[in-house]
Amino acid sequence: MNSEILTIVDSLEREKGIPKEVLFSAIESALLSAARKILGKDRTDITVTIDRETGEIKVEGGGKEIDSGDFGRIAAQTAKQVIIQKIREAERDVIFEDYNKRVGTLVSGSVHRFERGNIIVDLGKTEGILPRSQQCPNERYKQGDSIRAYLLEVAKTSHGPQIILSRSDTAFVRKLFELEVPEISEGIVQIKTISREAGERTKIAVSSKEEKVDAVGACVGMRGTRVKDIVKELHGEKIDIVRWNSDIGEYLKAALSPAEISEISADEERKSITVMVKEDQLSIAIGKHGQNVRLASKLIGWELDIRPLGEDKKGEKGIKSKKPPQETEKKKRAREILSGTPPKPKKKTPSIKTLDGVGKKAETILIAAGLDTIAKIAEATIEGLTKLEGIGKKTAEKIIVSAKTKTEGEATEK
Repeated sequence: MNSEILTIVDSLEREKGIPKEVLFSAIESALLSAARKILGKDRTDITVTIDRETGEIKVEGGGKEIDSGDFGRIAAQTAKQVIIQKIREAERDVIFEDYNKRVGTLVSGSVHRFERGNIIVDLGKTEGILPRSQQCPNERYKQGDSIRAYLLEVAKTSHGPQIILSRSDTAFVRKLFELEVPEISEGIVQIKTISREAGERTKIAVSSKEEKVDAVGACVGMRGTRVKDIVKELHGEKIDIVRWNSDIGEYLKAALSPAEISEISADEERKSITVMVKEDQLSIAIGKHGQNVRLASKLIGWELDIRPLGEDKKGEKGIKSKKPPQETEKKKRAREILSGTPPKPKKKTPSIKTLDGVGKKAETILIAAGLDTIAKIAEATIEGLTKLEGIGKKTAEKIIVSAKTKTEGEATEK
């Protein structure tokens, strides 16, 4: 019996990685429960010790040694159950400690099963969870597929350690570059920032501590071998490697690549940059669904506003433009409420002050809306005028009737 205990302890230590002392304590606790089952649950004077060298079990109660052979079948079964439970708890603690030390690293496994959109990954000693939120939209797996992921978090639960994995986190891309590019792991090349839309595109800014080492070239590798391996791991996700620069203007040009920038206007207080590009570069700078400009903005940490060359901040053509200024919103609104043909050029006609219901306040409102002549007001509708703030239905009726009377009078005179 004594030699068997030592053999079991040695075997469990090798296979499960559980320290011997933890196993001896578990066995002592199990035997103590068994002894109390026979001698009485209320007995607090019972002690059980195991010699770590010989494996000899010593049970004492009331100052007397008790023969362990007297425990019986029930006591032995109790001891076995407690030992199994303690060993499981110790094994969970070992797994937790092991993987907790590996948080922030890459782990490999195989797809075991699927649960509510989550992928359960077999890591060997235990299982990891790749939640749906941490998966890339363009990736598809089937049972048995090999998978590599970033170890995001380890949490203790009643069912053992819960290991959370990620393939969508920017840190996953960082670790892949550290793995594929020796200059990064050696500290010669530094990854400054990463912006990513998982499954679609990633921008990564790098710099070199040594002038002789090209940071971008080191990451790309000979004939693109290094970056190709990373793209393959990311299932075809596009990767833009740009050179970091302390000059925000030069850094921005690299971040917005392949678009060519014409002018830059920076507001350092608001951390905002207005970027002017030629018409043929606008769609390239913005990217599909605005992706290029979003990633560039995240990469440099500034808000970006991309505009075609020749436009001011309001989006209206500048002074140098030969085209007339765009129609204002107020004039557009006035035209919408008018029925019939567009407004005619101004003629020398009586002032709208002469209309019934038009006081100083109403005059200001009508002129601001573009209704600055009696003819224009006569063509408007009551419903249209009431949409103007400050003019009620009765006032609108009075104004339009007066305007129509005057225009009809002028037509008769002609």
